[in-house]
Amino acid sequence: MRDRLRICLVASSLYPIGEPFAGGLEAMTHQLARELLRRGHEVSLFAAPGSDPALDVTELDVPRFVPSPAAEADVNAPPRRWMAEHHAYLGLMLDLARDASTRFDVVHNNSLHHLPVAMAHTVDVPLVTTLHTPPVPWLESAVALSPASSSFAAVSEHTSRAWAHLAPAVPILNGVDVDRWTPGPGGGPAVWSGRLVAEKAPHEAIDACRLAGIPLVLAGPVPDEAYFEREIAPRLGRQAVHVGHLDHKALTRLLGRASVALVTPAWDEPYGLVAAEAMACGTPVAAYDRGALREVVADEAGALAPGGDVEALAVAVTAALGRDRGAVRRHAVQHCSLRRMVDEYERLYRSLGRLRDAA
Repeated sequence: MRDRLRICLVASSLYPIGEPFAGGLEAMTHQLARELLRRGHEVSLFAAPGSDPALDVTELDVPRFVPSPAAEADVNAPPRRWMAEHHAYLGLMLDLARDASTRFDVVHNNSLHHLPVAMAHTVDVPLVTTLHTPPVPWLESAVALSPASSSFAAVSEHTSRAWAHLAPAVPILNGVDVDRWTPGPGGGPAVWSGRLVAEKAPHEAIDACRLAGIPLVLAGPVPDEAYFEREIAPRLGRQAVHVGHLDHKALTRLLGRASVALVTPAWDEPYGLVAAEAMACGTPVAAYDRGALREVVADEAGALAPGGDVEALAVAVTAALGRDRGAVRRHAVQHCSLRRMVDEYERLYRSLGRLRDAA
């Protein structure tokens, strides 16, 4: 495989790969594309409309497909959004089946859609899929039916184990750009960042900080208004404020000033990018010990508490406050960096090319 690779990155058709990011998957894909380009590779990104124009983006044109009235009249017709997403990925995979080898050396699928996996056998260059979530029905079905057609990576050891019943996945932990997430002085309120949704349980972060006697700032989008009004709004006040969905620069300033960051998943977190971002800013993390967070938050960089135990999380907040910010930052640079992540993906791309050439 050549030194300068031609890489096709397949991303979400629903959420743009651009700031402010909808979530960790979009942030990881954006950072991966930027770093591969910086290293001199040729990167083509297939992503949702509105993605970063600084990248070579081909829009996965979701809105254009509209089922006919006859098709929509079918009693089993799926929702329009499902059909539009299906149409976008079907069109992409048919295009790749026709001419991938003349355009790319490798296809790297970072979407959560099943079609890139199910149709991997039609593409005549290596295709690797990063598993960003635990098994979900449609994607699990695609992996089960064609496990040998695609290669797999996983965003953590935990996620790799979750998929081990179907296919081996090389663990490549996510990384953050430690040159952009810069250290700050700390000493300010606690911070919780991410999507304000039930499965991330920010309301429990508010309760834990109240018990620990430390004010909390929440930053992130509100995709679930009902949850926000039910669980978050009644808890807001002088000791807990929501500052909205921040761009990278503003969020870096906020995390750098924070005394501690909280991560409170109500599910088994596949990785926990917000923890890596906080630690890159030198801010220790108090988190629930769920999913992969044990792989991300080392003892010198924070403290863990049993999932769902708010009182134990308050104790973890107090413990994390005592961590040395320099040690927290060093841990992030050594173990959570974008450079390390992309080094590992480059090695994976090249190994797939050598295996294909030897076949």
